Amino acid sequence: MTVITCIEDLRRLAQRRVPRMFYDYADSGSWTESTYRANESDFQPIKLRQRVAVNMEGRSTRTTMVGQPVAMPVALAPTGLTGMQHADGEILAARAARAFGVPFTLSTMSICSIEDVARHAGEGFWFQLYVMRDRDFIERLIDRAKAANCGALVLTLDLQILGQRHKDLKNGLSAPPKLTLPNIVNMMTKPRWCLGMLGTPRRQFGNIVGHVKGVADMGSLSAWTAQQFDPRLNWGDVEWIKKRWGGKLILKGIMDVEDAKLAADSGADALIVSNHGGRQLDGAESSIRALPRIVEAVGHRIEVHLDGGIRSGQDVLKARALGARGTYIGRAFLYGLGAMGEAGVTKVLEILHKELDITMAFTGHTNIDTVDRSILIPGTYPVA
Repeated sequence: MTVITCIEDLRRLAQRRVPRMFYDYADSGSWTESTYRANESDFQPIKLRQRVAVNMEGRSTRTTMVGQPVAMPVALAPTGLTGMQHADGEILAARAARAFGVPFTLSTMSICSIEDVARHAGEGFWFQLYVMRDRDFIERLIDRAKAANCGALVLTLDLQILGQRHKDLKNGLSAPPKLTLPNIVNMMTKPRWCLGMLGTPRRQFGNIVGHVKGVADMGSLSAWTAQQFDPRLNWGDVEWIKKRWGGKLILKGIMDVEDAKLAADSGADALIVSNHGGRQLDGAESSIRALPRIVEAVGHRIEVHLDGGIRSGQDVLKARALGARGTYIGRAFLYGLGAMGEAGVTKVLEILHKELDITMAFTGHTNIDTVDRSILIPGTYPVA
């Protein structure tokens, strides 16, 4: 593929270069995948008002997310196993994001550790936290994020239990992955990926292995993780984590107005309208459809962001028009990473920025902070 014009080009390239079990891990949803598909498809009916004879000079996509200056209202979402899409994946993605001027969010379930990313990609990235039963481990994890000068803590609220993803079961994806004959044969067809993984020592969950008593390798990790996600997570835990962290706090996984009000009451700096990329509750509505309702209810009290389905700069602009102060890309940057490593992540950001900039101009705006629902055709977008 000599000319890459859109995110879909990178997706197809990643599908060819990444072993099936890891590509499917990223590109899948729970059960029937209806919510996963809706996250993307529900952007399509939203139509834009084209304006003409407007001065389009001096355009700027620069804004802020939780007070942090960003080159455009986009952050790289936390994604587990990023380092299995490409060797040293979290480090490479963090470098690309830093150079472009947007936040990178490191997952608790990353391959590269907090310290490793800070050492090789620089400090200031955001860190995503899962709440485990082992509260001592969580406290130490928060302290490690503090020591790495992470700019914000993203607390995920919608993974108290794991949704079922059929592709992972069929591929034997586990910790450690099952090296079945079909998986081995498939990996042999991905020489670029294999060479990269042979050349790095980072092939396990860096934030966990060696940091939890009794978990010294991927084999012992499986039993630990199976019982660690805490179904008892509640708003009292959010208050405890906020106090322990002491910095910018973003709550991820809000899809309901009542939960949004509780998030605003918690004193968090932002919430993310997100259904975990359609990987948890299949049958939940898309993030973009839930967004206007939540903005209407709490947008004057807390910064509202959106995660799920972003595949273009036009999607970013539509979310912004409906009240999202920022957006997150997960699968989009993973496609770039799997396709071309760090250069692929940079390419994703360049594509999104160009699409955002040009579309903003065609709708008669030169500053992202002036964009509102006036750029949308009435009746084509969801309302509160």
